[in-house]
Amino acid sequence: MKKFFKTTFKIIIFFIGWAVLSGIVDVPSNTPAVWRFFAELIPLVFMLIFTIVFMLFENMSTKILFNENIAKGILTGTIVGFLWIGIPSTILIFSKQLIVAEKNTISFILLWITSAFINVVMQELLVRGYIYKLLKKDYNIFVAVLVSTVLFTAMHLGAFEAGFIPVLNVITMCLFTTILYETERTLLAPIMVHAVWNIIGAIFLGCVNLAEDYPHMFTLMSSQNTLLSGGEYKIEASIIVTIINIVLTALFFIKLKLLNRYN
Repeated sequence: MKKFFKTTFKIIIFFIGWAVLSGIVDVPSNTPAVWRFFAELIPLVFMLIFTIVFMLFENMSTKILFNENIAKGILTGTIVGFLWIGIPSTILIFSKQLIVAEKNTISFILLWITSAFINVVMQELLVRGYIYKLLKKDYNIFVAVLVSTVLFTAMHLGAFEAGFIPVLNVITMCLFTTILYETERTLLAPIMVHAVWNIIGAIFLGCVNLAEDYPHMFTLMSSQNTLLSGGEYKIEASIIVTIINIVLTALFFIKLKLLNRYN
């Protein structure tokens, strides 16, 4: 029980400290693209500071976060990310479950892409950084996965308004990226797979929802078959994504078991 309260106290201090400091710093611009950039950058800076300080305090190695398997992690994450967003979006567009209604022009597109990437790094550090490693060290991987999945789902509360499939997709997405992290032994793998999903899916295809001010190059219309098209929530509420998430989770789980067997 003492360990439970001690671990919980550390997590609360970490989370509240980061959230408060991130929230009190003013974003220094009224230009939408610049404002969004700093709105994403400020939480990331504090997340990096808190992660490094808390992990050093716990005598945890920060090596697994970024330094191990850098090239392999980036390559694997990027390839899997394109497959992850590419397969369901191709199926839905070519089957006319999602139809391109118009093409939009995006100003400062590189800045928007950078902002989306920064947001992903912050999310991954929060979900699979210090808190994940602390729970894995003090308890076991199952507790770490459970808490990180609950935390990730809580960060996407909008899914609960959309229905059961979107919530299931958020949960299976977190499980998939956690298995990917454990398999590749670097946070760069889930960062890249998550970034490709968000950047291609939201900024280019317009079928993934980020913050409301993010632009999208294409406007997509959904068919009336909401189980496939996802309705107004598009790909994030599609059963196709659920299937892809489960398949990817299973494949990387098998890979992880094989790696553990032969190492």
